[in-house]
Amino acid sequence: MKKVEPIFLAEQLFAIDELLITFLGGLSPNEWNHFTIARKWTVKDIAAHLLDGNLRSLSMLRDHYYGDNPGEIDAYKDLLSYLNRLNADWVKAMKRLSPNLLVELLAVSGKAYCEHISSLDPFAKATFSVAWAGESESQNWFHIAREYTEKWHHQQQMRLAVGQETILLKDQWYYPYLYTSNRALPHHYRDLIGQEGDGIQFSYIGETEKNWSLKWEKDQWHLYEGKIVQPTCQVQIPNEVAWKVFTKGISKEDAMKASKIIGDQKFGKKVFNLIAVMA
Repeated sequence: MKKVEPIFLAEQLFAIDELLITFLGGLSPNEWNHFTIARKWTVKDIAAHLLDGNLRSLSMLRDHYYGDNPGEIDAYKDLLSYLNRLNADWVKAMKRLSPNLLVELLAVSGKAYCEHISSLDPFAKATFSVAWAGESESQNWFHIAREYTEKWHHQQQMRLAVGQETILLKDQWYYPYLYTSNRALPHHYRDLIGQEGDGIQFSYIGETEKNWSLKWEKDQWHLYEGKIVQPTCQVQIPNEVAWKVFTKGISKEDAMKASKIIGDQKFGKKVFNLIAVMA
């Protein structure tokens, strides 16, 4: 068991974008219209959303252009409302574009965005904090890792809709997603008080078993990678379930039915409310 450290995923962003373009280029006209688990969005809608992410990020981070004033943002829910409106407006407008043009634009903008993000000092202050991990200020390496999880889970939503989801569950792609998403655990568990020595182990079962653990030390939860010798609670979650939990793609009840909690149930059940996206 070791303390979690920064993870550097700038190069991995290039790779997952290449995977995206290959995937989208192989879709049939009908598959573009398949509905996904992302509410009422189709495969084409999510592709359009990813394009928005590339273009809006380049505009803000590279060109320092922020577009519409969001108005008063006094709370997390205000930010979510603003982002939901932006997302809905964009997806509606992009219905005018053909799938072929979307792929072309994703290829160009994705490369430009990955090149920009790779130029950032990983330990400098990020323009936007990783709010779902409880941070009011983040370093660029965490912002970049968060961007990886965004690109990963949206591509996985599309792949799931057309029956091609298994490739992103391979460790090469899934481990960085889990490593980043699990950094939300201490913040998510902050209101559940433990006793000195309590430990919760989260095991993700798939190609290999991947483990992260929370330990109650000095009146707060600390995150580690690896197993605890004698955990107070162990939660075993299949790979195909975990990412849906973290992105609101499955109900808590269904996720718990597919998983296993060993030990103190109150420690295990809480993870099924964790959300590692802005939602």
